[in-house]
Amino acid sequence: MSGLNDLYQEILLEHNSKPRNFKSLEDANQISEGYNPLCGDQITLALKVVDGVIDDVGFQGSGCAISRASASMMTQSIKGQSVEHAEHIFDAFHNMIIEPEGEIDLDLLGDLETLSGVNEYPTRIKCAILAWHTMKAALDGDAQVTTE
Repeated sequence: MSGLNDLYQEILLEHNSKPRNFKSLEDANQISEGYNPLCGDQITLALKVVDGVIDDVGFQGSGCAISRASASMMTQSIKGQSVEHAEHIFDAFHNMIIEPEGEIDLDLLGDLETLSGVNEYPTRIKCAILAWHTMKAALDGDAQVTTE
């Protein structure tokens, strides 16, 4: 199990140091800002949705390694997906983090499973889900979300 934990930690560190889709998105048509006042994590998430598909995604902001890695991994998982599929990924991820004893849909989550260990650290859960709630807010047309 130690080898698996090392692999998970390596994936998280890689996404933190070289986040995917960390960019501004000038032609975005859905934007939301997320903020966690407890730790100071903040994110601006921009989506370009065309005909019900997330054509492009970018995020900017600052936060801890878990927050940044989660945002990076989230953008990879939703880019090119239908809005409906992205919402299914959101639900599966949220359930994995909030209800750790539940069943994890590995086919849907893939590498996102590496964040499952966050639920062992209750104070870090909001770090992992900030980007996800910001994505959901953007899809719902909400300009801001605050997690507490």
